Amino acid sequence: MKNNDKGRNCLQAPETPEHPEIAEIQAIKAKLSEMHSDIKKVMEYSNRLHLESALASSRTEYSNILLGHLLEDIETGLDRSMVKKCPEKENCRAAFTGLLQKNAGMIKEKHVDEAAISKTGKKIEEMRQKAPYGKCDRCFSEVSTLFLKQVSLMRSMRIYAVNQEQKEDISALETVPVVNEILEPVANSQRLEILKAVAFEARSFSGFSELTGLRGGNLLFHLQKLLDSELIMQQHERGDYMITEKGFKILKGLNEIYSALQAPGALAKHAGKTEPVVSAVPTETPASVGNE
Repeated sequence: MKNNDKGRNCLQAPETPEHPEIAEIQAIKAKLSEMHSDIKKVMEYSNRLHLESALASSRTEYSNILLGHLLEDIETGLDRSMVKKCPEKENCRAAFTGLLQKNAGMIKEKHVDEAAISKTGKKIEEMRQKAPYGKCDRCFSEVSTLFLKQVSLMRSMRIYAVNQEQKEDISALETVPVVNEILEPVANSQRLEILKAVAFEARSFSGFSELTGLRGGNLLFHLQKLLDSELIMQQHERGDYMITEKGFKILKGLNEIYSALQAPGALAKHAGKTEPVVSAVPTETPASVGNE
């Protein structure tokens, strides 16, 4: 009888691992694997930052070298080709040099606007039309050659392209996503005000209410629209709202479009007065911008 009780006790006893050391080793391996993954992410991020910094530094150095060559090219080209005996030589040389140097300086930009290049070309043509002597064609021929060489170099560096060259990129624009995800969410003055308000700092529901004059469900409707479009995010339930990376990019893009179109009577008017669509929009990403 005692033997049977002993047997039942043995059957009911909780199982214990045969090798507790194995379980401990497995736990250590899992932790090491997790640490390795974290370290790898940090290293990848650091390497990316280092690469971006190195590329930016290399680009600056490369641009400075090319600019030096262009400036030297201007000097030697004008020395070689301008009419030697001309009463206006020095005046023309100074004007040509200033114009070409200014144009060459754009080689350090990330993007060269077509309007800027067109402006330089028109200026050269205007100067040519006002030239007092027939022999001036020789000087303007050299200036045009130097100018076209600069433009060709900008094009080869992919920092300048005319509208025709950009046609392929524009044709790839998908209209439905652009309207639904970009235009429609901000096609409301109150939602745009809300988006501007969180560009640099988080805002509360009551803060938006004071800003827009909306209350309760009316304000919630516009906030939900921006939340659903992932232009803003809420830090936690009933918490403050902040802008997302997507929202900031759209806001910055609107500001760039508005600035490019700034001209008397070029934008929307209200009560006979031109009103800015976006004002005081930041041009640099604030540290508080949330991720999508």
